[in-house]
Amino acid sequence: MAAKYHEQPEMNDGNQVALVSGATGAIGKAIARQIANKKGYAVVLLCRDEKKGANAVEEIKRVTGNDAVWYELADVSRKASIQELADRWPGRLDVLVNNAGATPRQRQETPEGIELQFATNVLGYFWMTQAFAAPLKQSAPARVVNVASYWAGGLEIDDLEFKRRRYNNNDAYRQSKQANRMLSAAFAERWRSEQVMVNVCHPGDVNSKLSNDLGFGGHESPDAGAETPVWLATGPVGARETGKYFEHMREATCRFSADRTAVDQLYEACLRY
Repeated sequence: MAAKYHEQPEMNDGNQVALVSGATGAIGKAIARQIANKKGYAVVLLCRDEKKGANAVEEIKRVTGNDAVWYELADVSRKASIQELADRWPGRLDVLVNNAGATPRQRQETPEGIELQFATNVLGYFWMTQAFAAPLKQSAPARVVNVASYWAGGLEIDDLEFKRRRYNNNDAYRQSKQANRMLSAAFAERWRSEQVMVNVCHPGDVNSKLSNDLGFGGHESPDAGAETPVWLATGPVGARETGKYFEHMREATCRFSADRTAVDQLYEACLRY
């Protein structure tokens, strides 16, 4: 997928640079807009659809008055696509918000043969964090914010792709959000000395395509759903804490992240992809 360098402002003009995946979806676009509305931030929208990306960029520029907003194209369910983006990344990265998600109702696979929801929701976060490790560490102090959910559980380390179990998109989603929370703890532990803070949060119950695909509505607006991710991405708590889980801008206990053996097993399993 082609880069959009011709639309980029200068990345080293004093702005902090934030990269938001899934940035044309309900929550993702709200996250990108809220960060762009803060002084001193350039925001990169990561998406798969060029038309949606261009439209979202123009909307955010118009609403915020921030011209340091552009988009990049990549498919986070495919490792090579992420690596291509990372290889062409031209400068600093202060904030990575992993937000892209999919909940297909039927089991699907990527061209590489990986179950699609696991590839997008889990490996996508994992690969993005790995691929952008260098610019994050070079820009430190930096942050990774992973958008997960309180709707989490049921992970089976020996059947991450629902090859043995009957696929159900709700079960696969809950597993993926548990994995997001566990992998956040794994990266936080490994990067503790690098000044790259890695935290994870529940964004809220937002009515979106994702929630609709799961059979739910949602009573919160996209802006309400974006509040906690943006708070972690730009506020003092996200600069101070690492390896923590948050709901509604408050730290919450995560029993999944507390199981260090399982966390390490999942991290090692993801490394094999």
